[in-house]
Amino acid sequence: MTKLLFILIAFIGGTFSIFLNIVQARSASNPTPENLSDVYDAETYTKWKQYCAEHSRLSIISSVITGIVMLALLFTDAYAAFASLFPDTPLMQILSIILLETVLSTLSGVVESYISNMVIEQKYGFNRTSIKTFIGDRIRSLLLGFVLSFLLAYAVWGFYSLVGVWMIPIFAGAMLVFSLVISFLYPIFSRIGNKFTPLEEGDLRASLMNLLTKHGYSVKAIEVMDASRRTTKLNAYFTGFGKMKTIVLFDNLVNAMTPDEICAVFAHELGHGLYKDVTKRQILNFFNMLIMGTAAWVAVNFVEFHTAFGFEDVNYGFSYILMGICLGVITPLTGIVMNAYSRFAEYRADRQSVSEGYGPAMITALKKLARENFSHLAPSKINVVLEYSHPPLSERIAAVEKEIKKSK
Repeated sequence: MTKLLFILIAFIGGTFSIFLNIVQARSASNPTPENLSDVYDAETYTKWKQYCAEHSRLSIISSVITGIVMLALLFTDAYAAFASLFPDTPLMQILSIILLETVLSTLSGVVESYISNMVIEQKYGFNRTSIKTFIGDRIRSLLLGFVLSFLLAYAVWGFYSLVGVWMIPIFAGAMLVFSLVISFLYPIFSRIGNKFTPLEEGDLRASLMNLLTKHGYSVKAIEVMDASRRTTKLNAYFTGFGKMKTIVLFDNLVNAMTPDEICAVFAHELGHGLYKDVTKRQILNFFNMLIMGTAAWVAVNFVEFHTAFGFEDVNYGFSYILMGICLGVITPLTGIVMNAYSRFAEYRADRQSVSEGYGPAMITALKKLARENFSHLAPSKINVVLEYSHPPLSERIAAVEKEIKKSK
């Protein structure tokens, strides 16, 4: 009965993912909002529908295959069979299961990523990643994924061994600290395989520095990242804890947008900083971590959850799999709250662009971002509520226009 329960939970989680992909695919036929009629011309819109359909089909096929593999592994007690090849110690229990999971997820991920980037993105002119860069990225992703998964599973065992039920709040706190450390190290990770050059002196640099310094920040550097080696898509962000910040612009963004549009995008990012949105998201994320800690505690505390899948006792590596299965149905529910706050924060950050005097530029920038990133102009309400961290473009532009009128 226990085995069937977890298999049912895994099936529900996988089916839900497939459902969302199907809804996303069907929403491609939604009419374009009137205020976005100038984003795509008729030919480009037809091309976008084809692009959306191909990505949706790939996501559906990938989800189905991943789900079938997961169910097959659970039905056949394959995790226990593979773990039996290794010494029966907590360290090797964790190492064996994480190794199997990482290899399987990497194999499926490489195929999906190759088709997505090297076939579909290439077909529609977005991909600039060479085979050499693609392979390097996948190797780094494999190693990083294995290390992070191993550390997470090892932390579950360590906390449970030391403190028992108190692992729930301690684990949540530790995971929050861990996520902050990863955020702190992200600028370092981003420099692996990417080239950063200082933004040349001029009006754009001066305007960006003024945006930060007028609000009490210090600018450590303004750099341009060679994102065009991998994609044609646009992005910008700033990093650094405290008041010292580094601004990073994709070279695609610098080449595609006017200085005012770039400043509008950055003023939006500045808004997130001024309202401490990252910190607030981390607080919300702490509650997610509490749920994760509870799932981890349950996964290591009930031996019958493990014996049902062929193990003789609790296997701390398999606890990581059980935790993932549970979170597969819990995370979408907590995601509704997280995404709702994120969309609220995006509207507020857009208002910051307007208050800095870049309202009209923000509208044209958003449209360029949508055009260059081939964004969905009329997503389903279901997808927006359940998955979208950003509001639909038409609603963002309507809100910016309303704010511009209020400021006059």
